[in-house]
Amino acid sequence: MTTPGHWGRLAAKAFARSWGRDVMLYTGGVSFFALLAVFPAIAILIGFYKAVLSIGQVSEQAAALADVMPYAARAIFLQEIERLANASASTVSTQSFLALVIGGYAAHRGFKALLAGLNLIHDETEPHGFFRFNLLAFFVALFAFALFTVVSGAVVTSRLLEHTGPGEGGGGLPANGLWPALGLAVGLTLLYRYAMSHRTPVAWGPSITGGVIATVFSTISSWLCAIYVEQIAPLGATYGSVGAVVVLLIWLSWNVNAIFYGGAFATEMEIAARSRQAPELPETPEETSSERVVSLSARRASRPR
Repeated sequence: MTTPGHWGRLAAKAFARSWGRDVMLYTGGVSFFALLAVFPAIAILIGFYKAVLSIGQVSEQAAALADVMPYAARAIFLQEIERLANASASTVSTQSFLALVIGGYAAHRGFKALLAGLNLIHDETEPHGFFRFNLLAFFVALFAFALFTVVSGAVVTSRLLEHTGPGEGGGGLPANGLWPALGLAVGLTLLYRYAMSHRTPVAWGPSITGGVIATVFSTISSWLCAIYVEQIAPLGATYGSVGAVVVLLIWLSWNVNAIFYGGAFATEMEIAARSRQAPELPETPEETSSERVVSLSARRASRPR
């Protein structure tokens, strides 16, 4: 069952599961709220960095966080970093407070859409209750921001060690590019295991595999997005001054698709594991493979009125 053909079938089924049905609605919702939350998150991080670093170090080291973005979207990100890095401490503190309110709302809504999409992909027929779902989204958003802060701090530390010279800080350079990928893989593994299923946690094997696959696909998506917007379809001529925002939105949506694909792959691994343990049963015409996937309309119809 671990032949290349087996993994190929799992990959094809995961693709059909993550790109079909109503998943595109959740992809759009997550991408929009992520775009709304990214700049408040920058303000919060700059406020944190200015408390422990000098102004020059803030501008130089926080710019390392933009390396994972396409070049066309990096400009607007770096401009915001430079503006906040050169602002006074009181201005940054005020903007950080406002950013906390706006970013908290956007992040909470975005993670609610992300969790709802993963629940749909995982064939969860009974949605969480209102309070439990909102509480889960709050803790997932809190954990994600904490993990992002730790990873960004590791990136900044690697850059600081790199600038100390080859003799003292050269060892931090090879790991510099690995910190974001490692943090994303860990975060997605925990997300798939504890937030995708309502009944019992997803097994570690599918969770880790889904997290690694989603991280690889996210890296590839970022690379392909950069090629697309810089060499194939330059969006500046079409969208003008908002071209960078459009590029950022495209990049976010491609990465959200990668996250949903990782969840779909973990789900298909669970289904394959259960089918090996359960006795073979003939498939009736009323229960085909396409009908076993939960749709958004079917979930709405099953809710009590």
